[in-house]
Amino acid sequence: QVQLVESGGGLVQVGKSLRLSCAVTGRTFSSYAMGWFRQAPGKDREFVAATRWNNGGPFYGDVVKGRFSASRDITKNTWSLQMDSPELEDTAVYYCAAAENQFTIVVTDPTSYNYWGQGTQVTVSS
Repeated sequence: QVQLVESGGGLVQVGKSLRLSCAVTGRTFSSYAMGWFRQAPGKDREFVAATRWNNGGPFYGDVVKGRFSASRDITKNTWSLQMDSPELEDTAVYYCAAAENQFTIVVTDPTSYNYWGQGTQVTVSS
């Protein structure tokens, strides 16, 4: 079992930066693939970023590629998302997720993930 707690959400202006963090507790951090997803009102959950342990990545969704960067700190058991140059369309609830069987799953598919945080709201204003 693993527990995920997101933090760092809030209000950010277009072009500024925001950093989200996901604290991971429970089983060994390196046992899981980690993902970031987001969901805006009325829309499906959307892939943002993911990484497998020692097997490439991070991988990014096309809508955030070149603007967001994700990183895993194994010393602090945290999974972070640096949001640079956010746009109005990035407004959403952002979720941290962890997946078992990390080498066989499709990291872009939210149904691949076994554990989810509660989500943190990010609102981008002009």
